[in-house]
Amino acid sequence: MSTLLVEIGTEELPADFARLALPQLEQMVSRDLQGLRLSYGMIQCTSTPRRLVVLVENLASATADLEEVRKGPPAGQAFKNGVPTQAAAGFAKRCGLKPEDLEIRETPKGPFVFATVLEHGRSAMELLTDQIPEWIGSLQGRRFMRWGEGERRFSRPIRWLVALLDEQIIPVCLDGSDPEICAANLSRGHRLHDQAVIIPSADSYVQTLAKVGVEVDRQKRGTLIRHAIDTAAAGLEACPDCPDDLFEELTDLVEAPLLLEGAFAKSYLDLPAEVLSTVMRVHQRYVPLYRLDAVNDPLALDAKSSLLPRFLCISNGLAKASDPVRRGNERVLKARLADAEFFVEADRSLASIERRKKLAHVTFAEGLGSLLDRVERMEWLTDVLVELLDLSAEISVQVRRAVHLCKHDLVSQMVGEFPELQGVMGAKYLLAEGEPREVALAVLEHYLPRGAGDALPESESGAVLALAERLELLLSIYAKGDRPSGSSDPYALRRAGNGLLQILWSKGWRLNLLALLQRATNHWSKLLPHLKVTPSTLAAELGEFLRQRMLSLLEEAGTDTDLAQAVAGETVLIDRLLSDPADARMRVDLLVRMRRTGKLLAVQAVVTRAARLAEKGDLPATVLSAAEVVDPGLFEKPSELEMLKVLEALEPITKDSSSERYRHLADGLIAGSEALAAFFDGDQSVMVMSEDLAVRANRLNLLSLLRNQAGELADFSQISG
Repeated sequence: MSTLLVEIGTEELPADFARLALPQLEQMVSRDLQGLRLSYGMIQCTSTPRRLVVLVENLASATADLEEVRKGPPAGQAFKNGVPTQAAAGFAKRCGLKPEDLEIRETPKGPFVFATVLEHGRSAMELLTDQIPEWIGSLQGRRFMRWGEGERRFSRPIRWLVALLDEQIIPVCLDGSDPEICAANLSRGHRLHDQAVIIPSADSYVQTLAKVGVEVDRQKRGTLIRHAIDTAAAGLEACPDCPDDLFEELTDLVEAPLLLEGAFAKSYLDLPAEVLSTVMRVHQRYVPLYRLDAVNDPLALDAKSSLLPRFLCISNGLAKASDPVRRGNERVLKARLADAEFFVEADRSLASIERRKKLAHVTFAEGLGSLLDRVERMEWLTDVLVELLDLSAEISVQVRRAVHLCKHDLVSQMVGEFPELQGVMGAKYLLAEGEPREVALAVLEHYLPRGAGDALPESESGAVLALAERLELLLSIYAKGDRPSGSSDPYALRRAGNGLLQILWSKGWRLNLLALLQRATNHWSKLLPHLKVTPSTLAAELGEFLRQRMLSLLEEAGTDTDLAQAVAGETVLIDRLLSDPADARMRVDLLVRMRRTGKLLAVQAVVTRAARLAEKGDLPATVLSAAEVVDPGLFEKPSELEMLKVLEALEPITKDSSSERYRHLADGLIAGSEALAAFFDGDQSVMVMSEDLAVRANRLNLLSLLRNQAGELADFSQISG
């Protein structure tokens, strides 16, 4: 058994490629070693900014001989009077044998010719010589490049290659490189010590590079960085602002992590904390430090009570150069913060209402007018939402003022530099100008949720404005003919649909979304006549889009697929689903609880048996009352009357509007199981498909009513056992 080492040495790799190439490498190496019949132990793929590395332990030195028996043509075709025919000769040639080496064996279909083929094992050295260039050439990533006069493409120019099987160099050359790259046992250490480093053997690789200042193991490097940040922050009595994306990037930007502490002038704490934090994290990859006793006020106009005038950074330099590196980082940050200070001052010199007017000069999207046009469409939607949700007069005033000003910061200098601060800066500028806090908070929250797992708007004004923003986006982009497809969704319509439903669910608002879409598409067709919108078609398309978003959200939340389909699948009328999305979520949650407690099986048994026979009837699915469709005078057995009593008990529950109606409906269905059992089985059972057509129809209506009433909870035909 041997150890395999492949190190692809490059110029500085983009941080995302250094990370995302690793699962590709691991999958390729595992797949191809199995395909080559080379047994192996653990595969480790790791990276630094200047290298991608594959280490394979306990790799077989060669493949074993493989004996394979191949079946050929029937014996009668292969031999005539004992003489090989052309069929035998051709089969033997394909197997690398002579015709006389073939043998005849009996099979259930008669005698056939067989060949025993021996494939001799090949050395790992030979196989890997061909395979390693394929691994390198198959890696995928963004913005690949060529260099020199060569044709090879890679994320960054490849400058060296180490390929070792224990101590032996694997004779690999990368065609198309300029200059040509051939494998050796020479690696390179830290970039500030660019001399060659001899790797004596594959299993000493990690230790050898550690001696020259390179921590190759990405996971260990990340652990060192996390520990250094946490330790330094604890010493400063602070909480580090190091989200996962920044941490991953830091891990892939350094080979020898060295933590440095820096400081900036306290005067910059007059800027909002989000501005300081964003400048440090996004522009400089620094770690801001929040006070342990920080006041979490999203509308705070300065950072005096939240941030320390200090930061942490992860350097890739040498320890002896720490002081000049720290001073250099402080100078760069000072310049960045001075720019931010200038942007904020320039923005605040102009009233937000004046900035709103500038939106008229910024195009929203082709065919949809300006950003100001978009805001005015949002204002119309806000008025409709305020009406349909029956909000208080106070909330109505707040949200109407908020929507009027909600996009003003898109033409601010600060958001122009940092788009991720849209909404945040708009809210703070409004508060500084004397707008009510509730208005500013709604402007801040109307961008929430920004993505999966993000917070939702807490205030009612913010939630209404967020709904209006997402509805406007969906209506307008669909009206111009764009649709999300596959992985392409440039306007983030799926995210908008998800956010729309999540907000309704979180607030528990009873909103007839389909009626709103129908009303809005009529309005859009008049606002945008050049787009030639057909309101009914557009409303139907958006309804189906939201159905898919609902199914996706439910399944992402861990709901069993069959339960999600039973409430929101294609068998459920879109009117039923979107007339109250919060109601749909409530029913799904109940089904999940019922499955967990075992009650769902009992309800399913009652409904499924009835529904199968109900399909033979013609009672519409919307009929929930027995009054007009069941005639007790046609009953022949007591079990029919008992069934009617169950249905009459369920009817008021199906028409109830309380939050407990579905639980009561489920309990009523379970309670009706005995009556249904007597209806089908036992002394009082009936023949549903009676020869008397009136009696038959009456009994089918009983079963159809049970199916319809249960359908108020879910389509039980979609639920598996």
